[in-house]
Amino acid sequence: MSDGSYRAEVISGGYLPIDEEASVRANRGYWDNSAEEYLSEHGSFLGASEFMWCPEGIHESDLNLLGDVHRRQILEVGCGAGQCSRWLAEEGAIATGVDVSAGMLEQASRLQREHPLSDDATPPTFLHADARALPFASNSFDVAFSSYGALPFVKDAEVVLAEVARVVRPGGRWAFSTTHPMRWMFPDVPGESGLTVEYSYFDRTPYVEISADGQPVYAEHHRTMGDWVNLLVTAGFTIESVTEPEWPESNPTAWGGWSPLRGSLMPGTVIFSTTLNKD
Repeated sequence: MSDGSYRAEVISGGYLPIDEEASVRANRGYWDNSAEEYLSEHGSFLGASEFMWCPEGIHESDLNLLGDVHRRQILEVGCGAGQCSRWLAEEGAIATGVDVSAGMLEQASRLQREHPLSDDATPPTFLHADARALPFASNSFDVAFSSYGALPFVKDAEVVLAEVARVVRPGGRWAFSTTHPMRWMFPDVPGESGLTVEYSYFDRTPYVEISADGQPVYAEHHRTMGDWVNLLVTAGFTIESVTEPEWPESNPTAWGGWSPLRGSLMPGTVIFSTTLNKD
């Protein structure tokens, strides 16, 4: 979950075309460079071993989208610093996380050193990998999930979904949270100026930021609700539920364009919960 606070080298940003590999390179560099500062700012909200689905502050214990995780083989796609996988480990899961950013995985190692899990928990395994080429055999996991990981930052989301479908066992669960498509129409600011529609919902042109030397340093990709449904169905998933979290009164924290003001009027996050077809 980015909020744009770590882009000191950016000289311009806007809606620009970008190819698949350039998008991944830009975002790998972004998260490598911002990992420490990102955790310094948001670490208290995210916790060292908590499972937050979104900036609204909705916890997996509130939704139970992954079901009974005890002794289940679970994959986190785009794990960041691994807080969600660490929470699952405390719940008895055998968790594995992958992330394209070595900087974020260094933060996962730091959390394990500074906040070791209980003796009963099996610490997660974290691997440096592109979500578009998962380094696992087919049918390796009972469950896979992603909390704002990978999918908003890749142009070819269909490749990620195909890889998830490959490594999850038939009948297994796949759940992920991502920016609600509605947010694409509004400026990414938390106050009243962020309540006026400025962009077309149907314009899929990525948002790209460019450095002083003309290189992309951040990219985010928009998909409509219909796009997500079609991508999931094509990949072989059955959608079990779609969650659009309301902003809890207990959460006063603004996070980029997510805020209590905006959250009281429109969804900022969507969470898809699916199962992989057995056929």
